[in-house]
Amino acid sequence: MEEINAVITGVGGYVPNYILDNEEMSTIVDTSDEWIMERIGVKTRHILKPEQGSGTSYLMTRAVQQLLRKTQADPDSIELVICATTTPDYHFPSTASLVIGNCGLSKAFGFDMEAACAGFLYAMEAGASYIRSGRYKRIIICGGDHMSSMTNYEDRNTCPIFGDGAACVMMEATTEKVGLMDGYYRVDGKGFQNLHMAAGGSAKMPSHETVDAREHFVYQEGRAVYKHAVLDMSQAVKTLTERNGLNKDNIDWVIPHQANINIEVSVANRIGIEKDHIMINIDHMANTSGGTLPLCLWEYEPRLKKGDKLVFTAFGAGFTWGASYMIWGYDGAAEAAKEPAEFYKEGEISREEWYAKRNA
Repeated sequence: MEEINAVITGVGGYVPNYILDNEEMSTIVDTSDEWIMERIGVKTRHILKPEQGSGTSYLMTRAVQQLLRKTQADPDSIELVICATTTPDYHFPSTASLVIGNCGLSKAFGFDMEAACAGFLYAMEAGASYIRSGRYKRIIICGGDHMSSMTNYEDRNTCPIFGDGAACVMMEATTEKVGLMDGYYRVDGKGFQNLHMAAGGSAKMPSHETVDAREHFVYQEGRAVYKHAVLDMSQAVKTLTERNGLNKDNIDWVIPHQANINIEVSVANRIGIEKDHIMINIDHMANTSGGTLPLCLWEYEPRLKKGDKLVFTAFGAGFTWGASYMIWGYDGAAEAAKEPAEFYKEGEISREEWYAKRNA
């Protein structure tokens, strides 16, 4: 019997059309373009405004709609939707249930996965396992966050970091030697003091006091998080690459979580990967948490070729981290050309415009 694996067969994405640049950010909080670029590497970030839509489900719905249009997949053929997010619309129902309803995926079940910025990495592994079981043939994995909903725009150390956006991939069963080949995932539970939202859960329920104390926003101790992120992502990638015979000469792309440009460069340097083999979009996307990895795939899709070897790595609250090894399964340029043009109306930025900005 042939071995079943899970391969990505399409990518969809969505970011809101409102762009908050560093010049405007400096009118909100005491900061500057120079300060932000030197410490974080973010120039602009997309922000979801209430008049455009609400919640992470809106971002993911738009991404899934684009994916279905690009791939021409029958909605009834989708059997499972996993949504990796830290900013669900509600405690319940799940964001996945809203996306499934919005997109008319009447034959699918779904659930949310919460692993902070490593959520999409974990969700891909979970989805691939469902496919490898032989019971499911076509699923959708979403990653994204409405980070502006939990960003304190009075905190100059955190508010420049985050943006809003979501992307998704279709994964299907295959017997070819492509797809998600291996993964290394960890969580140690040691990071609560360094990175968390203090209130809003069952341990500290919302109250006038928690709102007044601004405890419903991201709290981060940047130096501690930076140190752990560099060490843990580097170690995960090293472990994964060594056991799969991968090195700087045969890895085509490294896709790191877009948390901080200095973290990304440090991780790449530790494993000897040149910058032109790293997917980077933090400059114009910022940190979208669960959305960073799939948004990189969405943006870089035209450059991907069948057989390319990809290494993903991410780090998030908890602490959670890991790395995945994937062999890409299709010609990205041909599929990217199928993106419906109407998704770029009303001021939305196209992939071509992003590349023009990057290369200017």
